[in-house]
Amino acid sequence: MYRILAFFLLSILWLEGIYHFNIFGFVGVNPLLMIPVVVLVATIETILVRCFKKRGINLAIMWVCMSINYLLYAVQLVYFNIFTKVLLLDVAFATGGEAITDFWRVALDGIVRSLLPLVLMAVPFIVAAILLRMDILKLKQYHRRKFIEGGVIAVAAISFYVVTILFNYSQETELYKEYQEMYAPEEVAKQYGVLALYQRDIMGDILPELDIDVVIPPIDIPGLIPGTGTEDVIGSEDGTGEEPGSESETVTEDPGPTYDTSPNVLNIDFDKLLEKGGKDADKLVSYLQQMSPTNKNQYTGMFEGYNLIYITAEAFSPYVVSEELTPTLYKLANSGFVVDDYYVPLGQTSTSDGEYMNLFGQIPNGSHSFRKSQDNTYPYALPAYFAAEGVKSYAYHSNSLSYYDRYITHPNLGYDFKAAKLGSLSKDKYGDKLIDMKNKGYWPNSDYELFKASIPEFIDDERFHVYYMTMSGHAAYSWVGNAMSVKNKEAVAHLECSDDMKAYIACNLELEKAMAYLLEELEKAGKLESTVIVLSADHHPYGLAKTLEDGTKVTAEQIIGEYLGRQIDSIELQKNTLILWNSQMETVEVNKTCSSIDIMPTLLNLFGFDFDSRLFAGRDMLSDSPSLVMFSNKSFITDYVIYNSSSKKTTLRTDLDVGDDYIKSMKSYVDVMFKYSKGMLTEDFHNLVSQCVIPEPTE
Repeated sequence: MYRILAFFLLSILWLEGIYHFNIFGFVGVNPLLMIPVVVLVATIETILVRCFKKRGINLAIMWVCMSINYLLYAVQLVYFNIFTKVLLLDVAFATGGEAITDFWRVALDGIVRSLLPLVLMAVPFIVAAILLRMDILKLKQYHRRKFIEGGVIAVAAISFYVVTILFNYSQETELYKEYQEMYAPEEVAKQYGVLALYQRDIMGDILPELDIDVVIPPIDIPGLIPGTGTEDVIGSEDGTGEEPGSESETVTEDPGPTYDTSPNVLNIDFDKLLEKGGKDADKLVSYLQQMSPTNKNQYTGMFEGYNLIYITAEAFSPYVVSEELTPTLYKLANSGFVVDDYYVPLGQTSTSDGEYMNLFGQIPNGSHSFRKSQDNTYPYALPAYFAAEGVKSYAYHSNSLSYYDRYITHPNLGYDFKAAKLGSLSKDKYGDKLIDMKNKGYWPNSDYELFKASIPEFIDDERFHVYYMTMSGHAAYSWVGNAMSVKNKEAVAHLECSDDMKAYIACNLELEKAMAYLLEELEKAGKLESTVIVLSADHHPYGLAKTLEDGTKVTAEQIIGEYLGRQIDSIELQKNTLILWNSQMETVEVNKTCSSIDIMPTLLNLFGFDFDSRLFAGRDMLSDSPSLVMFSNKSFITDYVIYNSSSKKTTLRTDLDVGDDYIKSMKSYVDVMFKYSKGMLTEDFHNLVSQCVIPEPTE
């Protein structure tokens, strides 16, 4: 028995080692949770392979167990090398079939990039064959005593795991917070191993949650004004940020703002909300009452009565934008509202979570938050506000209707959603939701063709709200598997950068064509002046990462860093460009650190909609609220610090040392915001709140 147990233990540890080294390099692991899970699995497999009298059956079971082990690690390896995220089970079950159909080219590229470690992972098969042939591993049926011994080992492993978890829960240790409370899956895989990741993925929700109270961080630190250490959150409209006058001029007392600076809140009957929400919503109500709202400002209602075209751009980044190659994107990015320090955090379900952050203003809850929203009601979504003013909301995508269940999720928000392909849906039922787009069989599809096919559907409406999820910027970035890169190859041939960067920039030139065409059509229809255009990425171009022929891994940070001529880290990798533009406005510099969850409340304020700013994890980026950007692993950026939860490193952004208490309170506050966003989704909280708003008295 013990020879087979030792073999399974060593083979699983070998798989862990190959995976860990390939993905995370020489980074240590924490054995407290890794070892008991590995021992448990190895023990179960040891018992299974000697259950039957016939050696042939036991041998077949052994190969099946080893194959399952291999697949568990190989799939994670390939997935991470494509998406720089671990694969969660609900993602695999929810999108596995369509992912194979729609993204097989990307999957094939990931397999090629992972070929060397995949081969090394197969070594246990060779070792097993040798040991079996030498009769070192015997597959005769166990005596009853051996089964009892195996059971004792399994119980001991489970007991050790449970005791470790409960002890760390009682002490509220960092281990428990990282494993249960934070649950950044990549960190779990890195610190505790792949099997521990699967265990947490399957059973994690049954572990007790720590009770986290609302902690309001000490924002008003003496010596700094919220913003980025500057005197104004919003710079001057000419972009200079200079104060009027000079030393020779007479300084008069500032009379204060002449615009409404009252908080953006709704008159909520909290007693009724507690009654309606029940037990699970109590904490959310408590959070809501203690959250600080953002105030109205000089830009409140600036776009009241305008059209809105909102674009989530696939893998968009600042490196696409140049005056030479993308003059339209360059103009839009460098005028309108210009946010110099803008981030798009990478969610667990990359593109879908990017859409979720853009359209909900919330932090995603694990994976597939958008899909989880389909049974909720959203009275404070953009389509609901536009519908109240008699305006129709359209949504378009150049891939399939069914992928990520967009044919359900987007109409649930209020969009008339159409796509280029049916996916797994029937033409009889959903044929009227197809757009007549040319060359829709390309990979990826053309944003320009998408815009050409869809713009005629809404351009003649008196007012409209349109949402696009683009496709042309999708990985893989090469001259072989990316039709848009190949199409625009000559335009980037002169660039002095790697072929990967050239291919990435080339495929995004299709987005440039789409945006130029959009502006032309709006101007022809006389709608350009009355239309607001918003564009934000779903995530950074993680598809740039690759593995060289000799097995060397090259990260997206390295490829982009080479392009920029300097090193960047995982946080700067998520820095991006936001477009928030109208043709008639003057340029406004936003001297604030913001992220994609801030777009929703910002738009609600700009369009003059009545909303409660406390209902969003994001904040109106034009308000006087302090900066806060939160990443999926609970790293964060404030006006004063950058905190990297993976490295536990704090970088000061000012000369003021804020101290450990500030970091501690900010970590607690970020914990609260993650739980708050989760509750907004799981408790259908916006719908509950809408039923408890006291109407304003009519004159």
